[in-house]
Amino acid sequence: MTATRDTLFKPSKSEAKGDATTRAARAIIDQEKAKEDAKTARLRAARLAKEAAESEAAAAAPKPVRKTRKAAAKPAA
Repeated sequence: MTATRDTLFKPSKSEAKGDATTRAARAIIDQEKAKEDAKTARLRAARLAKEAAESEAAAAAPKPVRKTRKAAAKPAA
Protein backbone atom coordinates (compact mmCIF):
# COMPACT_ATOMS: atom_id res chain seq x y z
CA MET A 1 0.00 0.00 0.00
CA THR A 2 1.32 3.42 -0.93
CA ALA A 3 1.55 6.13 1.61
CA THR A 4 -0.49 9.13 0.60
CA ARG A 5 -1.71 12.14 2.43
CA ASP A 6 -5.15 10.58 2.91
CA THR A 7 -3.79 7.30 4.28
CA LEU A 8 -1.32 8.91 6.68
CA PHE A 9 -3.49 11.75 7.93
CA LYS A 10 -7.22 11.95 8.46
CA PRO A 11 -8.66 15.05 6.78
CA SER A 12 -10.65 17.41 8.93
CA LYS A 13 -14.39 17.81 8.39
CA SER A 14 -13.92 21.08 6.54
CA GLU A 15 -11.26 19.55 4.28
CA ALA A 16 -13.49 16.56 3.60
CA LYS A 17 -16.40 18.84 2.68
CA GLY A 18 -14.13 20.96 0.52
CA ASP A 19 -12.82 17.89 -1.28
CA ALA A 20 -16.36 16.62 -1.85
CA THR A 21 -17.41 20.00 -3.22
CA THR A 22 -14.37 20.12 -5.49
CA ARG A 23 -15.06 16.63 -6.85
CA ALA A 24 -18.72 17.49 -7.49
CA ALA A 25 -17.82 20.76 -9.21
CA ARG A 26 -15.21 19.06 -11.39
CA ALA A 27 -17.70 16.37 -12.36
CA ILE A 28 -20.23 19.01 -13.43
CA ILE A 29 -17.59 20.96 -15.35
CA ASP A 30 -16.41 17.79 -17.09
CA GLN A 31 -19.99 16.94 -18.12
CA GLU A 32 -20.53 20.45 -19.51
CA LYS A 33 -17.22 20.29 -21.38
CA ALA A 34 -18.19 16.94 -22.93
CA LYS A 35 -21.53 18.40 -24.07
CA GLU A 36 -19.78 21.44 -25.52
CA ASP A 37 -17.24 19.28 -27.37
CA ALA A 38 -20.00 17.09 -28.80
CA LYS A 39 -21.95 20.14 -29.97
CA THR A 40 -18.83 21.66 -31.53
CA ALA A 41 -18.07 18.44 -33.40
CA ARG A 42 -21.67 18.17 -34.62
CA LEU A 43 -21.74 21.78 -35.83
CA ARG A 44 -18.31 21.44 -37.48
CA ALA A 45 -19.47 18.35 -39.39
CA ALA A 46 -22.63 20.16 -40.51
CA ARG A 47 -20.62 23.19 -41.64
CA LEU A 48 -18.15 21.08 -43.59
CA ALA A 49 -20.97 19.17 -45.28
CA LYS A 50 -22.69 22.44 -46.22
CA GLU A 51 -19.45 23.91 -47.59
CA ALA A 52 -18.82 20.77 -49.64
CA ALA A 53 -22.33 20.92 -51.10
CA GLU A 54 -21.94 24.61 -51.92
CA SER A 55 -18.58 24.09 -53.60
CA GLU A 56 -20.01 21.25 -55.72
CA ALA A 57 -22.95 23.46 -56.73
CA ALA A 58 -20.61 26.33 -57.59
CA ALA A 59 -18.42 24.03 -59.68
CA ALA A 60 -21.43 22.68 -61.58
CA ALA A 61 -22.89 26.12 -62.34
CA PRO A 62 -21.68 27.71 -65.60
CA LYS A 63 -19.56 30.79 -65.25
CA PRO A 64 -21.19 33.99 -66.56
CA VAL A 65 -19.77 35.45 -69.76
CA ARG A 66 -17.93 38.68 -69.10
CA LYS A 67 -18.34 41.56 -71.46
CA THR A 68 -15.25 43.39 -72.58
CA ARG A 69 -15.10 47.16 -72.60
CA LYS A 70 -15.05 47.33 -76.39
CA ALA A 71 -18.14 45.15 -76.75
CA ALA A 72 -19.99 47.12 -74.11
CA ALA A 73 -19.00 50.52 -75.58
CA LYS A 74 -20.18 49.76 -79.15
CA PRO A 75 -23.59 51.20 -79.85
CA ALA A 76 -26.11 48.86 -81.41
CA ALA A 77 -26.49 49.61 -85.13
